[in-house]
Formats: sequence, structure tokens, C-alpha cells
Amino acid sequence: MIIDFINTRKIFISFFTFGLLNNILYVIILSAAIDLVGSATPKATVLLADVVPSFAFKLTAPFFIHMISYRTRIWSLVCLSSGGMLLISLSSPLAIAVKILGIMLASFSSGMGEVSFLQLTHYYGEEAIGGFSSGTGGAGLFGSFLFMLMTNILGMPAWLVLLVFAMTPAGFILTYFTFLPQPDSDQYQELQSSIDDFENDGTEIRAGEAGTEYDVAQAALDLQSNDLKFSSATSLMSHITYTFERIKPLIIPFMVPLTTVYFSEYVINQGISPTLLFPLETLPHWLFSSYRDIYVVYGFLYQLGVLISRSSATFGIRIRRLYLLSLLQGINVMITILQSLYDLPFYSIWPLLMLILYEGLLGGFAYVNTFISVGEQVPRAQREFSMGSVSISDSLGIVLAGLVNWWLETKLCNLQVDRGRDWCLKGGSV
Repeated sequence: MIIDFINTRKIFISFFTFGLLNNILYVIILSAAIDLVGSATPKATVLLADVVPSFAFKLTAPFFIHMISYRTRIWSLVCLSSGGMLLISLSSPLAIAVKILGIMLASFSSGMGEVSFLQLTHYYGEEAIGGFSSGTGGAGLFGSFLFMLMTNILGMPAWLVLLVFAMTPAGFILTYFTFLPQPDSDQYQELQSSIDDFENDGTEIRAGEAGTEYDVAQAALDLQSNDLKFSSATSLMSHITYTFERIKPLIIPFMVPLTTVYFSEYVINQGISPTLLFPLETLPHWLFSSYRDIYVVYGFLYQLGVLISRSSATFGIRIRRLYLLSLLQGINVMITILQSLYDLPFYSIWPLLMLILYEGLLGGFAYVNTFISVGEQVPRAQREFSMGSVSISDSLGIVLAGLVNWWLETKLCNLQVDRGRDWCLKGGSV
């Protein structure tokens, strides 16, 4: 019993670490958006560079991810994310194209990581899902807080902060190879049996021999071999059609609500919030010394809400009506647009800060409850594939928001300038 408890805690901590490390660079990059491209360039530039490669990977992963072992994925994550952060931090302040390339490398790494670790939870159960979800929420809070602390309060240049965070992906290697327990062999046999029953094609799946070390990477490949590999009688088009047929049942109950929640919140975060500004003389100078600082604080409060709600599963909190979260987040979009256009309904920054926190709560609830629902409702043999496929949803919502924000932020800012408020034009760059 003691060993089981220790392993359970190690599983939670391992997946918490995976979620934390996988998302923290994404958060740091978004927090540094105004520093990277300046106030004259829409922050949607950074948002799209930070999410399109991730979305592209998630969109295509169901067709090939089974051919890449988990070990190879881990090493790829480290190389891509660290290399991307080095490009961002060490390139010239005027070399925006190089910075964008670095952001795209880190984004591709993030997409690979989310798909891989969500699929890996299939071998460890709800404890792993809760740990990964909490870790991704923690990444938002710690990333935005540390960036705010190091830049707003300690006065460190943004490029140096980005350079420091280029070292964090090494934690993937330490956690995966030295701390994460091996999956339970009985659970593996049960998973093997369920997949055999689902496919019913007589293909043998290899199990680890007694007394030998279980290789998670090989197990993942073995378990997926029946339903994803090509055979001599299966054409590429048949495989693509079959994969789409497996995705279709996931669209309405899981993917649409998660996509709409993320679309709404990123319209707020990157399209509207840069224009939700107040006179600096009305704000505490120790926290808001420039208009750029307001944007950073909004990001921190949003991520605080995400951390709280993504950790809710640990305390047994469940929300099954996923579309309700979509509706509430859409209402937040309307409120913030009214605030940007007419300075209503809030006359000071403090209630708006609470709204941003609430926005983050809704986003985190949508994320964790969607994947828990997948674990509860999808047949066991389909669950690993479904976890990776549903992860497309949040990135799709962010991509769509980025396309809208490219126009929306500029439009809102211009309308504010027309009525004598040019605060949205003030900022800086790395």
C-alpha cells in the first residue's frame, strides 16, 4: 500500500512537471509579446507564431504520432524548445523575423509535448490527467508571475529573462528517465486485451516479459500498432479516412465547446486586453509604471485563474455541461469589447482585474473537464487516440482568435486614438 501511494504521488508530480515545463515557455512568450514586437505591431503576430506550429502538429499528429517513440519525443522537445528560446533571446532587437522563427520552434515543441503527455496519461489514469492539467495551469501562473516579477519589479531586461528560461526544458529528461514510475503491468495487460477486442483482427501485441524493464515508449508503439499502422492491404487514403471517422464522434461533445472557450478567451487576452487601459496616475506606481505593465498584470491574473480551475479535479470538482462554459466566456468577450469602446461598465481597473481572473477560471475549467470527460466517456481502447485528437481543440480556438485579433486590436486601438486616448500606442520592445 505504501509503495502504491508513493507511486501515485510520483505519477502526479511527474505529470505536473510535464505540464509545467511544456507550457511555461508558451506563457513566457505571450507575456513578453509587447517586448518582442513593440506596441506598433499587433500582439496577434506573436500569438499566431506561438500557436500555429503547435496547432499544425496537433492537427496532423493522429496520422503519424504512433511511429515516434516517447523517448524520441522527449529529446525532440528539449532541442526544439531550448533552441527556440535561444533564438528569441539572443537575436538583435530589430530581427523580428528571427524572433518569430524562435517562437515557432518553441510552439512546435509545445504541440508535440501536449499530444504526447496527454496520450501518456492513458497508461497512468486520472491521477496523471489531474497532474498534467494542474501543471499546465501552474505554468500559466508561475510563468506570468515570474515574468512580471523579473521585468516589472526587478527591472531585468526581457531578453535576459527569456535566456534564463531556455534552460528549463532539461527538466523533461530528468523527470521522464529518472522519476516517472513504470506503468502497472496488470493495467498494461488490461489495455492490451481491450484493444485486441476492439480491433478483433488477430494481431498480436507484445507485452513486456516478466522480470524485464518495461519500456513506456515501446509499449505506446505496441498498443497503437493494431489501429494505426499501415498494412499491405491498407492504402494511405483508407488510413486517412479511417482516422477521420475516429475523430468525428469527438467533435460535438468535446472539441466544439473547448474550441469556443479558447477562441473567446484569446480574443480577450491578445485582441482586447491591450486596449483595456486606464490613466497611469490612477494606478499604484509600484506595480504599474508604464502602460505595458497593465498588459503583463492582466496576463498574470488570467493565468492565476487557469491554475485554480485546472487544479479543481484534484479536489473532486466536476463540470459536465461544457457548453455552459462556452456561453459564459462569450459574455466576457462582449463585456470587454464594451469596456474598450465606451469605458463601460467599469470606471476603475480593479473590477476589470477580477473579470480577467474569472475569465481564466472558465478557461481552466473547460480544459480539465473536457479531458476528464474523454476519459470517462470514450471506450478504453480508443482513449489514447482520443486524448491526442481532442488536444487539437484549444489550439484551433487560439488560431482563430489570432486571425481575428490581427484586425481587432488595431481597430479598437484606432478608435481609442480617435477619441484622444493614445495609450494603446505606448510600449517597448526587446
